[in-house]
Amino acid sequence: MDRQQPTVAEALRSQFDALTRAERQLADVLLAHYPVAGLSSITALAEKAQVSTPTVARLVKKLGFSGYPEFQASLRGELEATISSPIAKHEQWAEGAPDTHILNRFTEAAMTNLQRTLGRLDTESFDQVADLLADGERGIYVVGGRITRSLADYLYTHMQVIRGGLTLASSHAGSWPHELLNMGAGDVLVVFDIRRYENALLRFVELARERGVVVVLFTDQWGSPASKYAQHVFNCRIEAPSAWDSSVVTLLIVEALIAAVETLRWEATRERMRTLEDLFDRTRLLKKFI
Repeated sequence: MDRQQPTVAEALRSQFDALTRAERQLADVLLAHYPVAGLSSITALAEKAQVSTPTVARLVKKLGFSGYPEFQASLRGELEATISSPIAKHEQWAEGAPDTHILNRFTEAAMTNLQRTLGRLDTESFDQVADLLADGERGIYVVGGRITRSLADYLYTHMQVIRGGLTLASSHAGSWPHELLNMGAGDVLVVFDIRRYENALLRFVELARERGVVVVLFTDQWGSPASKYAQHVFNCRIEAPSAWDSSVVTLLIVEALIAAVETLRWEATRERMRTLEDLFDRTRLLKKFI
């Protein structure tokens, strides 16, 4: 499988508006139970989506596959990619790698990831998320996983300057029931979850939705299982010539979101920044040269 080819999920989302009503119904089922729904027989998938088998066949053709077997082979390849260990990822990228410097190879991959992510990003959804985060009446909760908690911390630290009412959920799932206890309808939970998706995060998101919380999810091109509970999903391409996934695209969108919220709340943010600078001076936390 070509790592830079669109995933089935990306293709479904990009072509969704051009699909027929029955095809959209089928696409909704595929995306809600991705990629497992597409790994059943064509008859079982048609029954699950309450469409005809010819509808499944037509959608598969529209996605560029010769038939259902090729469609399923692509999904199986994606499923394998989402559960790959760092060792497997390194070996896949190392095999047949061009004889160029790693810096160039990594940069090329990151630029491709960026172009393909931004080409599919819904700017209307981005603006809606910025409005949600700028709304001072809403409590904001931020959580990440084993690796992505650093991205959660980055967003939280900047947003804390912009506005109050923020909570950075602990990396220990045992404390999450306490966070859920404080969440109310209309609050916002920003979640970071990329492949080798974390079961505890999925359950946390599910329980937050039950409490009427608006979920914003940062995930990868395949999509965390938590996507089905999120009102806003940013699918960021993450693959790079490394044993580890790249956070370049995710971080860029996070920083753009911070800038958007800062602009929306600038008058209040400016006052918070002035107060913060005074606190820095009084605590002598930062080095001054004059």
